[in-house]
Amino acid sequence: EDIPTSPLVSLLYRKQTSYLNQKLKDMDLSSGLYPLLVKTYRKGKISQEELAEEIHINESTVTRNLDKLEKKGLITKTPEKRKKIISVTDKGAEIAQKIMDYDEEWDDIIKKGLNDEEYENFKITLIKICEDLV
Repeated sequence: EDIPTSPLVSLLYRKQTSYLNQKLKDMDLSSGLYPLLVKTYRKGKISQEELAEEIHINESTVTRNLDKLEKKGLITKTPEKRKKIISVTDKGAEIAQKIMDYDEEWDDIIKKGLNDEEYENFKITLIKICEDLV
């Protein structure tokens, strides 16, 4: 059909966010916190600046959201020279792993109507678009 791509991407994002929010409702986490926690978990340790750059959000938003994660006991901030190094606590690691598991479940949901080749092409295309935009 003659539908612009942005409403489709928006719908996919909103559905995935709703799915994660439902799965993680008992953990009192907003969807804006998920990427920070998972990226930090995957990196082991990361500076606030690197985190902002890798997730493509401004540093003030990162700072505000990291404060929320720290208050929940999910991350720690360690001053190192002129940077704050972020790492995930044991509790944060457990939740980050759950988020990643739910992300895999979500991928399984969106794969249902696609064969393996269609899904891989879809993913490759999304990656190319995102790389061109950043």
